[in-house]
Amino acid sequence: MELVQVAQRAEDLARAAAFYEGLLGAPALATYDPPGLVFFDLDGVRLLLDRVAPAALLYLGVDDIDAAVARARELGAVVESEPHVIFGHEDATLGPAGTDEWQAFLRDSEGNLVGLVEQRPRRG
Repeated sequence: MELVQVAQRAEDLARAAAFYEGLLGAPALATYDPPGLVFFDLDGVRLLLDRVAPAALLYLGVDDIDAAVARARELGAVVESEPHVIFGHEDATLGPAGTDEWQAFLRDSEGNLVGLVEQRPRRG
């Protein structure tokens, strides 16, 4: 089984599409309005922005969490939690062994909570 699509609530499709285009650094794959759908590609998993979807908590992997938070701020996001270490990966169960998992949380243009995640090599 594989994850194919995740839906996220978007009351204003144009505003939400612009926000995610800026955050992801990629244009939408497709827009269908009506009925009110915008699709993005997240490394083979579709992100669907949908007027009638419930809010979801998305965790997006990023290469540079500080740059991603700065970009989100420029797009008008409210940062709820600055980048910080959540835990260290002693083994490879949930991430690369020997890395620290950094996370930050922000509100997208529609008020949904979004987590940003970076795996950084542990400094020792």
